[in-house]
Amino acid sequence: MLPPDFPGASAYNKAITPATAPLTWPAAWRQPAFRARLLLVLALLLGLASQLPRYFAWVQARPGYHLPDPLLAWLPAHDVSGATFAVIYLGIALGVATLLPRPARLLRALWAYLLLHLLRCATLWLLPLEPPPGLVLLQDPLVDLFFYAAPTPITKDLFFSGHTATLLLLALAVPSGWRRQLLLFGTVAVGTLVLIQHAHYTYDVLAAPLFVWLAWKESKRLEVRRTSF
Repeated sequence: MLPPDFPGASAYNKAITPATAPLTWPAAWRQPAFRARLLLVLALLLGLASQLPRYFAWVQARPGYHLPDPLLAWLPAHDVSGATFAVIYLGIALGVATLLPRPARLLRALWAYLLLHLLRCATLWLLPLEPPPGLVLLQDPLVDLFFYAAPTPITKDLFFSGHTATLLLLALAVPSGWRRQLLLFGTVAVGTLVLIQHAHYTYDVLAAPLFVWLAWKESKRLEVRRTSF
């Protein structure tokens, strides 16, 4: 950068200084690369969603392993489905409302969400598990209707906890501040509630942050461009 008193310094410094304002939708949509990557990730997410019902039905039909879990053995099981999905869907609504006006953040979040689901499909394939003892079935009418096509309820989609991971991913995707704090609190709340329900092993919940970090880290390579987040 040139000294402020140098002739033409103001225009020169402005030209070489990265923009600090977030990318707007009109500016983003004018970029062919942004449009292509956004449409591509949406198409991939839709394609994955179309295959998940059959995949989860296959997961449910496989025999799996029981894991010893001292925390669940000590913790009485209760049905807290209402509280669990209230936190999840309120958190998703907050995250989506925050990301929609921020196309660069939204694009990265979508790629991270796709990678997170692919990682989860891989871990479900590699580690077949039986439900924890004392399981109380989670009642989620949206997911049960659109993604689970098995004749019996899906209870073996265990490692890792997708509910916990989704809120944590949103917490990373939104700007720092009160929204991130709320989503982090929601992540802890959901992780605790699914354990109270015995819907997951403790390992499923504790492993979720690792896979969220991997998906978020790898999504950085798929950003449409370097922007100020």
